[in-house]
Amino acid sequence: MGSSRMEASAGRLMDDFARRTGLEPGARPVRYLWTDAFAVCNLVGLWRKTGRDRYLELACTLTEQVHEILGRHREDDERSGHISGLAGGRARAHPTIGGLRIGKPLPERGADEPLDHRREWDRDGQYFHYLTKWMHALDVLYRETAEVSCIVWASELALTAGRAFLSRDSRGRRSMSWKMSIDLSRALVPSMGSHDPLDGYVRCRLLLESLRPPAGPKGAYIPELVAALEDLADSYLGILRKRPLATPDPLGLGGLLSAAVHLYQLAGRGPFTDRELLGRLLRDALSGLEVWKGSGAAGASADSRLPFRELGLAIGLRGISRILDGSLGDGPVFEREGHSSVLLGELGKRARLAGRITAFWAREANHGPTWSEHRNINSVMLATAIDPRGYLVLPEPRKGAAANGR
Repeated sequence: MGSSRMEASAGRLMDDFARRTGLEPGARPVRYLWTDAFAVCNLVGLWRKTGRDRYLELACTLTEQVHEILGRHREDDERSGHISGLAGGRARAHPTIGGLRIGKPLPERGADEPLDHRREWDRDGQYFHYLTKWMHALDVLYRETAEVSCIVWASELALTAGRAFLSRDSRGRRSMSWKMSIDLSRALVPSMGSHDPLDGYVRCRLLLESLRPPAGPKGAYIPELVAALEDLADSYLGILRKRPLATPDPLGLGGLLSAAVHLYQLAGRGPFTDRELLGRLLRDALSGLEVWKGSGAAGASADSRLPFRELGLAIGLRGISRILDGSLGDGPVFEREGHSSVLLGELGKRARLAGRITAFWAREANHGPTWSEHRNINSVMLATAIDPRGYLVLPEPRKGAAANGR
């Protein structure tokens, strides 16, 4: 399939997703936070590319649905109303301040129920790494529309997540929980996600770029958000310095590469303090990629592979290609023979793998049980892998006051 036909298929995938999940009349809304975060970015990217207002309208409708559905308690919960406990206009003004549910099919585990790790995958609650994806989606909306509410919602979500998921262990060291209850009162899975502090740190850095003047919106509350996010970023960085990041998991590898791509873009816009971290991300991604390739997983049958995990890797590799072809502008200056420059070159040699992964999952013949069981997340991430601009490419925040996001 040619590149132009492939990019057109990204639009069709998102059109089908919109109809299937209730963004257009005729279907009951079905919301899931990870999928919806990528979907917002894809829709904004399609609007940026085509100029068709319909895509921006769908992105805004999706945002409203997520806040209205995942920002409230479940229909089968004895609790009701917004998770935040706010009501009326205050709830609508601060839809993320209580966090957002995952959207899993089963209710969260009760306080007196023992942990069943297999069943926990299907239980509701709040995931930190899903919340960071939604922060990113709101930031993407803000950068394109200058709608102040989007960046305030993203920042409030970041601060709420930081308060809830960060903790100290018995020795006083900073730690994080992987999964919290819907009301954020207790840890459902107290262990730390491998890349959670990285996700938190990168998201804080990007939100700070959007908030700081002259790019950021004007308002008395903004300096307070900036100061709080700076403190939060320092907390994540403190954990991150002592946390191993290498992984053979393709979705995790894609996360490392995407984080590197986002930090690279920040580096070209002002003082850059993350040179060491950027090099570490490239190094760990390259070593993990070699392990994954050596496992033979990429040559297995479709029914034994999880599409969205591989597509996450494809998305990250496409970002590396954009660094190397110059389409992301000037990032940090690496010495020609420097370690990070060499790592980028080595990753670039492997970037064709992104095309092979994407082409494999674009073929309907490969859409077996592992595709249909997770159809929404697979199709949305396939659309991102085909055209990752909405998710990966971050325009500088618009100057001045808010524009009309609609």
